[in-house]
Amino acid sequence: MRAADSGGGTPISTTEPRINERIRAPRCRLIGAEGEQLGIFNVSDALRVADDQALDLVEIAPTADPPVCRIMDYSKFKYEQAMKAKKARKHQTTVQIKEIKFRPKIDKHDYETKKRHVIRFLESGAKVKVTIMFRGREMVHAERGLVILERLAEDVKDMSIVESQPKLEGRNMLMLLAPVKKEPVKGEKAAVEAAEDAEIEVDAPDADTEVPEIEVETTDAEVETTDAE
Repeated sequence: MRAADSGGGTPISTTEPRINERIRAPRCRLIGAEGEQLGIFNVSDALRVADDQALDLVEIAPTADPPVCRIMDYSKFKYEQAMKAKKARKHQTTVQIKEIKFRPKIDKHDYETKKRHVIRFLESGAKVKVTIMFRGREMVHAERGLVILERLAEDVKDMSIVESQPKLEGRNMLMLLAPVKKEPVKGEKAAVEAAEDAEIEVDAPDADTEVPEIEVETTDAEVETTDAE
């Protein structure tokens, strides 16, 4: 279902991609709803393709030449990502961010080696910042970097979510992966739920009884950032 565009007086968010009629470029490199490469389209034609499927056209790489757009249900996508991110953050107090760098022309062996590093970081509970580094005229084919990031996200989807979608920053394309907390086994889950739901009953103090105040000290969660090749 297509996302509704806001009225003319509502400011457009600078943190979200342009969608549908907000896309300003006349042409785009189009990616289908299943991730298939559809080629170069006039944006007006790409909008019709998305509309025929009752989906949205989302500009995911605005600085590429031409910009890269993808067909998707944007409202559903945002909701699912928000729920996954909320689940991943639950009970999380310390976060490490590791970085893995790829080149757009990476060969199969190097890809598999770097993927193993990503898996190891995710299994340790760290988030992984994945960077595609472009040089020279490689920026003309920014979609190659997007293909690598989407392939990696698919390869590790059982243990991670895409917390930050692929986006271009200068000559780099970035994506942030976050580990998904494993669900406890059936017996453990029941024990955890029982402990959380348990209530401890105590006798109310007499009116003349002095109740001491209890000070609770809270600390902010620590975020540790480290780099890794």
